[in-house]
Amino acid sequence: MRGPAVPPQPLDARALAALAANPGCKRRAILDGAGVNKATLASALGSPSAFGQSQFAFMRGNAFEARVKADGGAELLRLVHEKLDPGADPPQGAAVPDLTAVGPEGRAARTALALREATEAGSWTLLDHPLLALDVAGSPAFLEPDAVVVHPDGSWTVVEIKSFPMLDGSADAAKVGAAARQAAVYVLALEQVADRLGAPVRRSAQDSDPAPVVRHRILLVCPKDFSNLPAASAVDVRKQRSVTRRQLDRLTRIEDIADSLPDGTCFSPDLPAADLTAAVESVPATYAPECLATCELAFHCRARSRAEGAVTSLGRSLRAELGGLTTVDDVLAAARGTTGDPTDPAVAALRRAAELRAEALGSRSPGHNHSLDHKGTPCP
Repeated sequence: MRGPAVPPQPLDARALAALAANPGCKRRAILDGAGVNKATLASALGSPSAFGQSQFAFMRGNAFEARVKADGGAELLRLVHEKLDPGADPPQGAAVPDLTAVGPEGRAARTALALREATEAGSWTLLDHPLLALDVAGSPAFLEPDAVVVHPDGSWTVVEIKSFPMLDGSADAAKVGAAARQAAVYVLALEQVADRLGAPVRRSAQDSDPAPVVRHRILLVCPKDFSNLPAASAVDVRKQRSVTRRQLDRLTRIEDIADSLPDGTCFSPDLPAADLTAAVESVPATYAPECLATCELAFHCRARSRAEGAVTSLGRSLRAELGGLTTVDDVLAAARGTTGDPTDPAVAALRRAAELRAEALGSRSPGHNHSLDHKGTPCP
């Protein structure tokens, strides 16, 4: 479906979080599942995406991450110990296993083995850029968190390293929320790894679990104020994890979407524009304004949604309030009284709003519409 000789675009946690936020969009589900590069596809459709990380921000983020993980991750482990596990022994001489392997399947298997070994060892272990496999709508997605720390009690913590600053101990709420949603995807992937390992871990003499414990408080590491020094905060992602889990469970299986497409459907950017547009339009999309910040195809889908007069293009909250009125034409017709069930609360509210608007406009008279001079004084 990507086209001949087109390499797959890996599905990362940011894309999964965006997909979980809009589970009804079959277009994004099939494109992400097929590994289609949506940025390249949007450019080929004539609606290029206008967002992405600058090269400067990318280099700054890599430099900060390297500083945080320097000296075998000593500073990172110190922050984990301070913020999440102060009762444990200080992390001195922690292990940093080699996670290199051939291919994503090999790296995921090597990560699982390292997690098992670290859990059984009962000591501090830092996994630098492990690879985790998460089942999404029947298709495996390979995810790479910044780090995973194994505590002496056998529990696992996800570490997110971001380049946005933490000013006076707090960071931008929107950016922290996005990082929490991304980390929640890693937590879900770790829980699947724990289930597959099935190795019991004793946290105390009275407590035993059937699988390694994945902590729901992750460590967010950011630059302190405007320096390059790391600061950290513990973030509870239980709410984001539950929402993401529920939304991923609602996703239609990719095989079901693919079976409903015409034979030979292909999303290769080398196709003629008309054929490529027809292929993309053969998959239903669910556009909302929030897509502009999370999906490369947002401009293309917005243009189509507006052309069709879909109410969803004005926002999900408005769409929910209008009930069965799915297009702008339906809403206007209901407000004018030409269509719609009068007993429908949405239709009744629209007609009442139309009456109030007509009453307000009708109360004006031409004599009240004075113009103003350059000082703001009404002209006679």
